[in-house]
Amino acid sequence: MGALDELAQHRLVPVVVIDDAADAPTLGAALVAGGLPVAEITFRTRAAADAIRALADRGDVLVGAGTVLTTAQVDVAVAAGAQFVVSPGTSPAVVERCHEHGVAVLPGAVTASEVQTAIELGLDAVKFFPAGTSGGAAAIEALAAPFADMRFVPTGGVGPANLAQYLALPAVAAVGGSWMVPRDLVGDRAHDALRTLVVDAVALADHLRPLART
Repeated sequence: MGALDELAQHRLVPVVVIDDAADAPTLGAALVAGGLPVAEITFRTRAAADAIRALADRGDVLVGAGTVLTTAQVDVAVAAGAQFVVSPGTSPAVVERCHEHGVAVLPGAVTASEVQTAIELGLDAVKFFPAGTSGGAAAIEALAAPFADMRFVPTGGVGPANLAQYLALPAVAAVGGSWMVPRDLVGDRAHDALRTLVVDAVALADHLRPLART
């Protein structure tokens, strides 16, 4: 099973900003204990690569790199153990480097032209970002009509209040968000608080799962 198929099974992708790689073990333990062994570690801090390595070394967390902007960052992420790469925009160079490494990639796409570019690059899934300010669920539903084989992972402005709108769409493979892994709790290594948020997020997604299949 590929990384994107695993993401689709979990339906949720915790998007993590981590400031100290030493916080990664607590994060990983909380994700696993909460029933959501997935993490997208954003390349917004210098700790990203080491945090990815720490989670990858566990062997029980599907870990990816987010906010990947360059081919050099792709190389660093993959060397650290990233199993998927997420980019805020559609960069052919980034996508092609991911293909060279044999790692799954989710480029950002919110317009028909960007989605079509992703298809031309051989992809069948994109990150819909920023979802909240790009038309939300209604925009994804509109794009899914002409691009019936494309899967979307909306991220940005997604949370418990509007999760149902996205998971109800057959074209949505998974939803990315940070509400279950807030930066301050990760930095505080607040295992129990993180685990509780993860458990609640998983329970909500599971509750909405039958709706998503209708």
